[in-house]
Amino acid sequence: QVQLVESGGGSVQAGGSLRLSCVASGDTRTRLCMGWFRQLPGKEREGVAAFSPGSGITYYGDSAKGRFTASQDTVQNILTLQMNNLTPEDTAMYYCAARDPWTCGLAHYEYEYWGQGTQVTVSS
Repeated sequence: QVQLVESGGGSVQAGGSLRLSCVASGDTRTRLCMGWFRQLPGKEREGVAAFSPGSGITYYGDSAKGRFTASQDTVQNILTLQMNNLTPEDTAMYYCAARDPWTCGLAHYEYEYWGQGTQVTVSS
């Protein structure tokens, strides 16, 4: 079992920045593929970023490209998401997720472990 705890959400004005963090604990003997997803009420969960520990590649969703940067400390299993130039459309609940490292991408249904989420609210 893996436990994920997110932190760093909050409220910010448009154009501002936030930094989210996710700490994985429990059975982390295997380096995990970790990702960030977001969800608005009534909408499908959307992939924001995912880091593959095997390839070192970070995958970004279209909404994140050029504005968000994900990085992972694979030793301590901490995933961060630096979000810059935020817009009201980024308002959502942001979730950290993890899975085995063999396949790593932005499909939320492939992830086994999920955090409780942290709210991000961007006002205009």
